[in-house]
Amino acid sequence: MTDITLLIVDDHPVVRDGLRGMFAAEASGFHVLGEAPDGVRGVELALELDPDVVLMDLRMPGGGGVDAIAELTRRGARSRVLVLTTYDTDTDTLPAIEAGATGYLLKDAPRGSCSRRCAPPPRAVRSSPCRRLPPGDRRPHPGPADTGLSARENEILALVARGTANRAIAAELFISEATVKTHLTHIYAKLGVNDRAAAVAAGYDRGILGRN
Repeated sequence: MTDITLLIVDDHPVVRDGLRGMFAAEASGFHVLGEAPDGVRGVELALELDPDVVLMDLRMPGGGGVDAIAELTRRGARSRVLVLTTYDTDTDTLPAIEAGATGYLLKDAPRGSCSRRCAPPPRAVRSSPCRRLPPGDRRPHPGPADTGLSARENEILALVARGTANRAIAAELFISEATVKTHLTHIYAKLGVNDRAAAVAAGYDRGILGRN
């Protein structure tokens, strides 16, 4: 089985060393390709090394994480980004997720949790060194009747339409269940509805759902 490759972006050397050591201690399955002390260098290395997963701190002098994530998304990077954060709060994580992050990882998370979060779903594992995910696999395409839903909100609405429960949505998108609920609240407000069923109905009516 091919190792999952990682890039660590954090301005604290002790954090980078600790993460590198943790993944090196794993029996198998992970390989750290490199480290970066800020978002600017992180973008450069992510594009150069093409890791499966980028572990991205948010608050760094010389280049913050949200801007780096947005730049990687803009440039079509294959890598999935997990935010490294100390606090499980929407204020910290939502801007990063809106910018294109897959989810987040608490810095005090248990080792097993870190390993599970860093293992991309099957569609994210490359089959050859040059394979890149199609843009639609990273974030949904905006619909013809754009209601102002973000890419992540479109993705969650599509999962809701398939009958996926909040907990399962959280697991699939590598985010917390609380974050899913926050996204749903925003979706309801933007669509002018009060529950999941009405949101799905509005999604079909407005052409957000049901597209190829």
